[in-house]
Amino acid sequence: MDLGLKDRVYVVTGATRGLGNASARELVADGAKVVITGRDEKNVTDAAAALGPNAVGVAADNADPETAARTVAAAREHFGAFDGILISVGGPAPGFVAENTDAQWTAAFESVFLGAVRLARAAAAELGDGGVIGFVLSGSVHEPIPGLTISNGLRPGLAGFAKSLADELGPRGIRVVGLLPARIDTDRVRELDGLSADPVAARAGHESRIPLRRYGTPEEFGRTAAFLLSPAASYLTGIMLPVDGGSRHGF
Repeated sequence: MDLGLKDRVYVVTGATRGLGNASARELVADGAKVVITGRDEKNVTDAAAALGPNAVGVAADNADPETAARTVAAAREHFGAFDGILISVGGPAPGFVAENTDAQWTAAFESVFLGAVRLARAAAAELGDGGVIGFVLSGSVHEPIPGLTISNGLRPGLAGFAKSLADELGPRGIRVVGLLPARIDTDRVRELDGLSADPVAARAGHESRIPLRRYGTPEEFGRTAAFLLSPAASYLTGIMLPVDGGSRHGF
């Protein structure tokens, strides 16, 4: 199936590694052009080079109020168009309620929540009919994950913002979608498993509770993201799609 991605232009934030990078790779593989962002200039330059001539890297921090306008402007400057954005951010500091500090909450709010809101607002102001705004969220939108208190607090709120945005932008033909990854085999998830006294046993325990009995691959997540961002998904908006191997059992 042709997803209709050829020559469409997307911004993908937090795309030097992990789920953002996997999504950018799949978009480019299907013919799209991407502007990727990351906080470290060398990392983002190297990641863009690895993606090839249809990718440009911009060093930017989602928490910076100037980032939203800069990234959209970069898409138009380098590729002459702007068709959508995938907002992906690094996970906030792990910890339980008594462990997380005010400083950790504030830093996470600025990057995970307010930074994403700014990016979405800037994209909404520039997109036209057929445009799309995607959010990489978490399975914690539906069910809290032990030891990730800050993420559990912020991700559901951002999903609510995305739902509101879908209602507001729908009449303009702009779609808003969310992806809810669970145990995808990224550096971040391996790091979280590593917090256990026995990481191998922790992973085995998680896999035993996933109906497919394995972690997902970044490529599987990236292909799902590419589809949701593509014209092939033109009648999907306001959805929060679990990418979790069947871990979520509710409707």
